[in-house]
Amino acid sequence: MAQTIHVGMADLVAVKVPSLLVTLGLGSCIGVVIYDPRNKVAGMAHIMLPDSRDAGAVLKPGKFADTAVPRLLQELSALGALPSNLQAKIAGGAQMFNIPGKDSGLLAVGARNIEATKRWLAHFNVPLVAEDTGGNKGRSIEFNVPLWNLSVKVLGVGVKEL
Repeated sequence: MAQTIHVGMADLVAVKVPSLLVTLGLGSCIGVVIYDPRNKVAGMAHIMLPDSRDAGAVLKPGKFADTAVPRLLQELSALGALPSNLQAKIAGGAQMFNIPGKDSGLLAVGARNIEATKRWLAHFNVPLVAEDTGGNKGRSIEFNVPLWNLSVKVLGVGVKEL
């Protein structure tokens, strides 16, 4: 029986099979899953912001794309993942706020999170094999480690399988 592991906001977790990784409440946040199907290792991060440059001390590396992706890769490597086997799936990055008359660029945290997460995956040569990003609806995700399947529950829409 697979163990369900909940990944909270700004957290990251790496595991060996069998496990079900779950994160809830992805609005503008990104849920990123990186996995090595050959060595049966996977990890998930719940990214809140694109970069940590102005954050000072980073107490939770899962909070930022620029710290979450490298740390998740370290954790996966420690469990036996090989860089050449890695793949990624992402979900989230919605535009949750739209205030008329305001600069939407300042509020476009979701779009910046998507771009930053993709940039860091590319930096480490981790292929992005599936995504469900953007729009204006919140999501929750479940990654079934033994099946390498990402279920994306979109608020008011239903479930998508990636």
